[in-house]
Amino acid sequence: MPRKVTASLQRKVSPDRKYQSVLVQRLINKSMLDGKKMVAEHAVYTALELAAKKLGSEEPLAVFEKAIKNISPNFEIKSRRVGGANYQIPFPVAGHRQMHYAFSWLVQSARTRHGSSYSQRLAMEIVDACSETGGAFKKKEDTHRMAEANRAFAHFARA
Repeated sequence: MPRKVTASLQRKVSPDRKYQSVLVQRLINKSMLDGKKMVAEHAVYTALELAAKKLGSEEPLAVFEKAIKNISPNFEIKSRRVGGANYQIPFPVAGHRQMHYAFSWLVQSARTRHGSSYSQRLAMEIVDACSETGGAFKKKEDTHRMAEANRAFAHFARA
């Protein structure tokens, strides 16, 4: 199996039923626990509608796309051993990896919130991501801050 994920190895995700969006389907897949896709689907659709209502928008898909755009990272940090020392080296993030990080951080931040149902927590996290606050956005900012702090080691990155 090759180390790099080529286009032939990437799994094609079909669009979801309601919005015909691949992004929503990927969020449903990321939210799913124990193979219960219908439960995850219901929670995500409810969260999208709640988030759009809270922001006063009529289009839940536009709100969701804005949130994902706000929390998608441009840089990531990878550890590399050079001459007996480990360096944190910043790398630019490719498109599919940006989406992977964005969905992972969104779901992780929603799960760490407490006090309500998952769909309400996910809706609040989407609203926070739209307004550039919340756990997922903070994770992106921390990643960018680390990349900026270690920019001096960028020359160790292989071409």
